[in-house]
Amino acid sequence: MDESVIDKLKILAESAKYDVSCSSSGTTRSNQKGGIGNAAGWGICHSFAEDGRCISLLKIMLTNHCIYDCAYCINRRSNDLKRATFSVTELVNLTIEFYRRNYIEGLFLSSGVVRNPDYTMERLVRVAKDLRLVHRFNGYIHLKSIPGASRELVNEAGLYADRLSVNIEIPNEKSLQLLAPEKDFQSVFKPMSYIQQGVLESAEERKKYRYAPRFAPAGQSTQMIVGATAETDKDILQLSSALYQRPSMKRVYYSGYIPVNTYDNRLPVLKQAPLVRENRLYQADWLLRFYQFKVDEIVNDAYPDLDLEVDPKLSWALRNPQAFPVDINRADYEMLLRVPGIGVKSAKLILVSRRYGRLGASQLKKMGIVMKKAQYFITCNELPVRTINELSPLSVRSLLSRKPGRKTDDRQQVIQFEE
Repeated sequence: MDESVIDKLKILAESAKYDVSCSSSGTTRSNQKGGIGNAAGWGICHSFAEDGRCISLLKIMLTNHCIYDCAYCINRRSNDLKRATFSVTELVNLTIEFYRRNYIEGLFLSSGVVRNPDYTMERLVRVAKDLRLVHRFNGYIHLKSIPGASRELVNEAGLYADRLSVNIEIPNEKSLQLLAPEKDFQSVFKPMSYIQQGVLESAEERKKYRYAPRFAPAGQSTQMIVGATAETDKDILQLSSALYQRPSMKRVYYSGYIPVNTYDNRLPVLKQAPLVRENRLYQADWLLRFYQFKVDEIVNDAYPDLDLEVDPKLSWALRNPQAFPVDINRADYEMLLRVPGIGVKSAKLILVSRRYGRLGASQLKKMGIVMKKAQYFITCNELPVRTINELSPLSVRSLLSRKPGRKTDDRQQVIQFEE
């Protein structure tokens, strides 16, 4: 491999590492006769397919040159760092070479904005088009759509990419204008609407014509930076919930703000990224998508931010002790999902298993239920532990948020002293 290409790879892989929205789940693209790759070192990241397989992706930028000067971005125009740009041919050949050496199974491609959004987007589309048509590459391709790109280019990109994404970055337009004055929400949401329309039109076409081309079969995703501005978790989750109402939106990613531009006074002074908050947002996101929670149940005006000590589901349960204990042998599916320690698969197993007899603690453990949490919120056969109403929400919280290594008998009385 040419040394200049290796040097570019080092620079552009480093620049691409701050984009977290590179999950490859949600699509199946089988190999075809005469083609290479399928979607079922430097710049290689690992994602997981819908069936749980780990997939290696070449995570790279086309260029880290950028006409914008966003305060939160490492590749901002005013930063003094090494810059590089791949030609379309260089990046296509690099992807094919990496695939043939079994380094990767797909491509995650983003870019800084050069000249204007359409010029950059056209080059990204050419990479995907050459991979599909010239090299007959059938592996996974995720393209970052450039904010402000035209409908025609977004539509063409959807014909070759498995997933398209447009990063919102900042969840409030006023804050976005403060940190990135050259951007606005309209430039972000327009490409999102183009992608959504393309997915819906493609679905209708495939109902009429079996072999009609698919448009971005894995849908679209987006990313928000957490901690760079003053938005609460309530603001972030309300925007996420609204995005999930769109039929083509598959994932919203949350990236804890990494202080890469400490000299900019518009940014908060942080020693490290807010990783615990990021994790809590992902947990809350899961509750919205799979556990039938609504945003105002997870966060509200009284509790605008997520509890960092306990997960959002447990936090809701502690704030609503009147809903518990839940009788495992009688509760409906929706209520089972709200019990801490019970997941989607476990709730379905409970519904099926209790047709054949009453369930006890031993059966629940075998189903994979986290009894350490669930025991305070349920009733069933042979469960000697006192529930949340017999103890108190504060006592249960203390028991479940206890730090590892501290040995205390769970049967010991806990006396809470007010400061």
